Amino acid sequence: MQACRRTSRDLARIVRKTHYSTASNPEHIRRDLRALLRETAQPVAVVTSLMPQAPSEPHPDTTHYSRFHGATLSSFSSIALDPHPLVAFSLRVPSRMATSLKDAHAAPPVPSHMVVNILSAAQAAIAVRFSRPDLHPHPFAHTPYTLTSEGLPAITGSLGALSCRLIAASWPLHDIEMLDSKNKKEGARSWQGDGIASELFIAQVTRVESLCASDEEDSTRTSPLLYYRRRYATTCDLEAPDH
Repeated sequence: MQACRRTSRDLARIVRKTHYSTASNPEHIRRDLRALLRETAQPVAVVTSLMPQAPSEPHPDTTHYSRFHGATLSSFSSIALDPHPLVAFSLRVPSRMATSLKDAHAAPPVPSHMVVNILSAAQAAIAVRFSRPDLHPHPFAHTPYTLTSEGLPAITGSLGALSCRLIAASWPLHDIEMLDSKNKKEGARSWQGDGIASELFIAQVTRVESLCASDEEDSTRTSPLLYYRRRYATTCDLEAPDH
């Protein structure tokens, strides 16, 4: 991982070279939006939770890593601090993480349903590990973590870990008409398209679990992991702009 160093003049040149159409065709809009977002760095986070308990497992070992589930988020954002600290992210459906969170929300109330781990620049391997279940079926077996007071895994070495509680059921993003309050009672229509369906999750931050201690000898452990132009990267200082 190499940090880039660009002047404000270099960045302006990049912006001038990037052209986007003004087409209204949905496919063209998706293409142009995807291209634009590749030019913006996104923070990388891993959400962790408990796997749903099977009825035949009345007394599971809740400390064994096989009881945990985690997924690297492709979208994560803080959407409010006041009056309630809220975060939001989307998950592809169907997925085990989406099922896990839905089951947690439907269960009796608990202080937290999940932990959102904000990864440091030293944790690119962890981001890959939790994004490829086909290659890493047991990511917690190779990832250091601690347990929160609710027994949820918080990844060691992250910039911070946020215990969160879902404030509502997930919203199906393939059926935006259902999001209208007048149509919510009818339920979401099943996805019949060829693309990827996602659902939006909004959660309240109930506790900031940990912040990594400053380590001047290894700046990657105190810098954020970012996803930029289809690669993992981190921040770098810009030269002072010309006056």
